[in-house]
Amino acid sequence: MAVALEVEKRAVRPRSIRNKLRHEGRIPAIVNGYQIESTPISVNAQELDRVLRENGLNSVITMNIDGKKVNTLVQDYSADTFTQDLIHVEFLSVNMTEEQEVEAEINLVGEASGVKAGGVLTQTLYSANVSATPDKLPENIEVDISNLEIGDSINISDIPVAKDYTIVNDPEEQIASINEPEIEEEPEEETEEAEPEVIGESDEDSEE
Repeated sequence: MAVALEVEKRAVRPRSIRNKLRHEGRIPAIVNGYQIESTPISVNAQELDRVLRENGLNSVITMNIDGKKVNTLVQDYSADTFTQDLIHVEFLSVNMTEEQEVEAEINLVGEASGVKAGGVLTQTLYSANVSATPDKLPENIEVDISNLEIGDSINISDIPVAKDYTIVNDPEEQIASINEPEIEEEPEEETEEAEPEVIGESDEDSEE
């Protein structure tokens, strides 16, 4: 499903215009790709934040540029180090009939039997690369770990095949495992060392 976003074309020079846009609550951005020349634009910061929060980074964003409808994906972005607010976004114009490859977050669901038995869950892979047409790209992939026992692991190849997208990671790549609980060694009891016996001087030695 595509979601609409209003954009405005912007000037590139002077460079200070970017700060001016941000001061006005807009984010400088650029769109390029399928059937469009590289075009500098700006978007309303609050509106883009709402769109991404409600639909995810892999959603198709439709914008109108010079009277032309353009379907895009967020290709890259920069965020403020401290506030995490977006400060620049790069949109990729896409052909809705051609597959694209993006990252999808891996979410573990269910409580593993091995964890109930005292095992420790370790997740080693947090996202997977997926390929699909833009309207079928998933935001996340749910991986059921309910049946994992202590000593078991789950790999990419164990995820059921989806009809809408293909996971392109190595099938043998491990996602999570249930390990034996670490046994804390009890500290050794300290034994009190006997104090050395002090032998006093004999009367003969003390008399000189």
